[in-house]
Amino acid sequence: MTSSRTTGVADIATECTAVLDAVGTVLVGRQRSLRLALAAVLAGGHVLLEDVPGLGKTLLARSLAQALHLDFRRLQCTPDLLPADVTGSFLYDPTEREFSFRSGPIFTGLLLADEINRTPPKTQSALLEAMQERQVTVEGRTFPLPRPFHVLATANPVEYEGTYPLPEAQLDRFLVRLDIGYPPVDEEVEVLRRRLVRQREETEVPPVFEPTRLAELQAGVERVAVDEDVLRYCVDLASSTRAHPAVEVGASPRGALALVLVARALAVLDGREFVLPEDVKECAVAALAHRLTLRPETWTSGTTGVEVVTELLGKVPGPASTRS
Repeated sequence: MTSSRTTGVADIATECTAVLDAVGTVLVGRQRSLRLALAAVLAGGHVLLEDVPGLGKTLLARSLAQALHLDFRRLQCTPDLLPADVTGSFLYDPTEREFSFRSGPIFTGLLLADEINRTPPKTQSALLEAMQERQVTVEGRTFPLPRPFHVLATANPVEYEGTYPLPEAQLDRFLVRLDIGYPPVDEEVEVLRRRLVRQREETEVPPVFEPTRLAELQAGVERVAVDEDVLRYCVDLASSTRAHPAVEVGASPRGALALVLVARALAVLDGREFVLPEDVKECAVAALAHRLTLRPETWTSGTTGVEVVTELLGKVPGPASTRS
């Protein structure tokens, strides 16, 4: 476990590579999703993993929390889950003859909200204040959450019975939305092989950081430089979604900001103190696609937000240094 207190880009890149390697001992493949998830955490944001069951979403979240040495809690979302089950509530203490606050699972370093679309909007909204303000308000009293605090939520996009789609305001609070995807045959065989060698279902990732180290690395990412032309490229990408014929509501300025924040973290992972347009392109789909509301007529054609952003990446010109 590293105890270094330096926060230079090279040091951050080295330690984050150690995190990726540690998680890679239990999570086969998935390097793109893991890299973007770690970049989102370094950028101080929250992650939505949206894919079919059984692809390792929960394993990714738990392993990442272990490697980062974050306090980890899993919240299994169900249709009968109440907001107080997330935030906590005041309970009467007969010995003290007063009400005292009992904190809920949201008071942690990394909260896994498993199958978040299975819980009603009222409970989903209990996460909004926590995700944006890093605090919760219960019966008029405000309680700050631990720092750092991150939400990693999972959702099943192919099952609609008994589910509640996340509203646009909630989706917008996630810095990135990622999919996992089915593994290639060789990687799937390796998953089975590792399970047989392990001789147990549980996996364990040793911590790479001290508990306070992540906050220091996040502060180091904040010092990464972003040139004016890269900033304008982020704005051009976000604003172009608002004029696309398939889009009813495009990405807001928060989408452009998400591009900058994640691109900065990706630059650090590569050991650079500056952002390249390629960093923006790498995270564009993950940072923008879930922020788009498509027109109803596009449903019949099967057009998705991912396809819209991918198309725009090929049309919106980047800074002069990367133009063909």
